[in-house]
Amino acid sequence: MPVTPRRATLATVAASAGVSVATVSKVLNGRSDVAPTTRSLVQSLLLQHDYVAPSPRRGDAAAAGTIEVEFDTDINAYSTEIIQGAVDAGAEVGVGVVVSIRRGAERTTGWARDLVSAGRRAVIAVTAEMTARQLAALSRANLPLVVIDPLNLPRTDVTSVGSTNFAGGLAATQHLLSFGHRRIAYLGGPATAACNQARMHGYRAAMEGAGAPVAPGYVREGHFLYNDGVELGAELLDLPEAPTAIFAGSDETALGIIEAARARGLRIPEDLSIVGFDDTQVARMGSPPLTTVRQPLREMGRVALRTALRLAAGEKIDSHHVELATELVVRGSTAPASSVGVPG
Repeated sequence: MPVTPRRATLATVAASAGVSVATVSKVLNGRSDVAPTTRSLVQSLLLQHDYVAPSPRRGDAAAAGTIEVEFDTDINAYSTEIIQGAVDAGAEVGVGVVVSIRRGAERTTGWARDLVSAGRRAVIAVTAEMTARQLAALSRANLPLVVIDPLNLPRTDVTSVGSTNFAGGLAATQHLLSFGHRRIAYLGGPATAACNQARMHGYRAAMEGAGAPVAPGYVREGHFLYNDGVELGAELLDLPEAPTAIFAGSDETALGIIEAARARGLRIPEDLSIVGFDDTQVARMGSPPLTTVRQPLREMGRVALRTALRLAAGEKIDSHHVELATELVVRGSTAPASSVGVPG
């Protein structure tokens, strides 16, 4: 069981500075009746000890202050769905939601302390790569963490919310197989992302179950972005034996593949079938509308916020990991394999 780092106290800092606890408290509260040299020394030691003011205990979720929802990448269609769910859940209980973009390197030693100072009571990190040091900083600050679609989890007891990614990958690929496709590629996200691994394993399980071998070069890794679809999709379509169908790990990636296909004179779905993942607004706005695996992103945001509030209130939760069901949504980007170039 991991050892929780001991939180530095005012007494700890005061002893190091050779001053009274009252003096340290004055520095923290911005009082002017402290000598500049003493103030500078105390501030330096506060940073050195990674001091975080204790979070007040809250008796109910509605009193839990604001919740920070952090993203590692720029806001996109996927992000807005999660934000909407979290904001809706917060509004139901009178809790504010603050959205920020914070790259992994920006989660420095002072990050958790700044969150507490700003009145945050919990953090929801979306598709974030969390380090053991960052988790320790949150623990010292008594800030609960909930991760949505984590890229990695250095500790198994970190609370996370996701969807049935394996089942979604399986359903997407089986749909393409049912249309007679056998040359099916997968263009996903980072290799280390748990959600990507699950979707890819679902894809491979479906291919293996159908006796359809995965050709060399048919599995590619990106970042779930539109440009991945354009660039890596082009690489797939330029293979000597190009796929007749592609399962994309996100809707944005799928739309990028559609653009790469059009640049090569290929028609969707007559010449190439494409399935996405997420079912964001862009899937419904695509031309043609995108067949995709719907993961309940808004509900994931709602569940994450409610869980964060429960943790902030000191409640115990039933499970450290919640998976919500996915569903295949068939639209216009998939069709039966044509007889051209498809093995019989």
